[in-house]
Amino acid sequence: MKLTALLIAIEVGGTVAFAMSGLIEAMRKRMDVVGVFSVAFVSAFGGGTVRDLLLDRRPLFWVEHEAYLWLVFAMVISAPWWLKAVLKDAGARLMEWADAFGLGLFAISGTSIAVAAGMSPGVSVLMGATTAIVGGVARDVLCNEVPKVYQDHRPYALCAVAGSVAFLGLVALGLGSELASLVGIALATGSRLLAVALDWQLPGWRLPQK
Repeated sequence: MKLTALLIAIEVGGTVAFAMSGLIEAMRKRMDVVGVFSVAFVSAFGGGTVRDLLLDRRPLFWVEHEAYLWLVFAMVISAPWWLKAVLKDAGARLMEWADAFGLGLFAISGTSIAVAAGMSPGVSVLMGATTAIVGGVARDVLCNEVPKVYQDHRPYALCAVAGSVAFLGLVALGLGSELASLVGIALATGSRLLAVALDWQLPGWRLPQK
């Protein structure tokens, strides 16, 4: 499957954003360099790997584009020099921003790749959500946290789904895929940032009283 320049750029941006979120969380947990690289790696590549396996897409996206792997490696090696000062004052906030941008970028790249593979709209949205969510879930598990997608109560997966649905809807209405991609990314990322800033809450699941 030949990817457009825009889709490659979106995929690179998502990889960098989620690698950043993994780097920040691992450094906040005071992991060693192996731990930091492991968390950054699974954050950046976990969602896309699961997507490619489900779509039977070979080689995996980070195997096909080995530069992604070296990019994450360079980020990890250089992190102590450029990230330490930022973490001191704004680590949690920066992680939320990186996570939100990764969510939006990967939601649209996953949806686009599924569409290009001939999947139905429903499956394409699911692939977009999978690409956007799995890396963050793996990051939180490795950092000994309950994944935020399951316990945060602020919309997360729904933001990815909203961005993917908007992208597909705009393309169906005749809008160019490039502009539709940007709108979908903005909707997914923006809605997640708003959910965090305004503390929007989804209702918890409560068992009926006996």
